[in-house]
Amino acid sequence: MSKSSIPQRIQSAVWARAGGRCEYRGCNVDLVGDLIAGKDGGLFGFIAHIVADSVKGPRGDERRSPELAADLGNLMLLCHRHHKLVDVDEVASHPEEVLLAMKEEHETRIATNTGISAEYASHVLRFGATIGPNEALLSTQAIFAAMPPQRHPATRQTIDLELLNQVFRDDEAEYWAIQKRNLDQLFREKVQGRIERQEIKHLSVFALAPQPLLIELGRLIYDIVPTTVHQRHREPETWNWQRDRPPLDFVVSRPPENASGPIALKIAVSGVVNDDRIVAILGEDAAIWSITIADPGNDVVRRPEDLSAFRRTLRAVYGELQARYGESTLLHLFPAMPASLAVETGRVWMPKVNLAMKIYDHVRNVGFVPTFTIGAPKRTDD
Repeated sequence: MSKSSIPQRIQSAVWARAGGRCEYRGCNVDLVGDLIAGKDGGLFGFIAHIVADSVKGPRGDERRSPELAADLGNLMLLCHRHHKLVDVDEVASHPEEVLLAMKEEHETRIATNTGISAEYASHVLRFGATIGPNEALLSTQAIFAAMPPQRHPATRQTIDLELLNQVFRDDEAEYWAIQKRNLDQLFREKVQGRIERQEIKHLSVFALAPQPLLIELGRLIYDIVPTTVHQRHREPETWNWQRDRPPLDFVVSRPPENASGPIALKIAVSGVVNDDRIVAILGEDAAIWSITIADPGNDVVRRPEDLSAFRRTLRAVYGELQARYGESTLLHLFPAMPASLAVETGRVWMPKVNLAMKIYDHVRNVGFVPTFTIGAPKRTDD
C-alpha cells in the first residue's frame, strides 16, 4: 500500500497513458465505470508503484524508493486482482524488470492505437456460419487487436451477419438456398443502406463460413466501399498478419485449346484438387483451368500482399475466360482456399462482365456438391 501522496497531475497522466485499462499483461480490463453496479463514471483501478515508495514495500530500495515515489515511469495502473497479485500474493514473481516490460508494452499499444487518424476508422463486419458440425466463433477482442496500425474500429459495435444454429447442414440442399437468402437479406439491412447513406466509408471483414457463402459475401461487397479482408491463422491462433513466410506465388494452368466440354475453374490453395474429382461431375471433356501455389495448405495466407497477388491473378483469369468463351458460358467453380481468398473471389467477380458461376462446395465423404449460381449466362440472341 502506498505511503506517499501522488500529485493529481501525475495520477491523471498514469490513467491517460494506460487508456483507463489494467496494464498487467493479458488483462486490459476497462477500469472506468461499472455497468452492473450502475456507476458509469466510477474509477476502479489502482495506481501501483513498481519500486515501492517505502524501503519495506515490494521491490523497495533505500535510495530509489523516495526518488521514484511520484515518478510517472515508476507507476502503473492495475485492477484490484492484479494489484494484489504483484504487491502481496506473488511479489517474487514480479520483479521490477517484469513490471516495467508490462508497462512499456501496454502504453506503447495504447499510444499506437489512439494515435491513428480518424480517417482510418473502419466498420468491422463479422460473418460466421455453420461449417459442417462446427459453428464459427469470431472474438471481438481478437478482431479489434488485429486492425492497428493501419485501421481502428469506427465504433465498439460490430456489424454481425452471423448465420448460426441452422436446422440444415452444409451437406443438405436446403442449406444453401436458406443461407444465401439470409445473407443477402442481412447485408441489405445492416450494410448496404448504411454504405449508400455514407455512414460506412470503410469495411474490415472478418469471416469464417463455408466457401460458397464467403464468395457470396464478397460479391455483395464488390467495390461499393473500400474494404480490407482479414485472415484467421491456425498457427498461431490469431487474426494478426504474421509475415513469417515468403509471399505467395500463384500459378495458373489452362486447358488445351480443343477442350470442348463444360468450363471449370479450380482454386486449389488450401489443398490439392485432383482433376478426376471435377471430371466425375462435368465429364471427360471438361475444360479445367486452375489457380494454385507450389505447396497448398490450410495456413498459407500470412500477409495482406498475398491477397493483393491473388486478386491480380484471379482478375486476369476472369478476363481470359471472358475473352475465350464469351458471355453465354457458365463457369463451374471448385474452391479449396483460405477464407480471405474466398471473400476476394467474390469481390473480384464483376456482375456485368465476368462469366456466371455455379459454385461447388466440398463435403466430407461425399465430394464436391453444387450449391448456387451467381449471375446468369447471357443469351446468345441478346
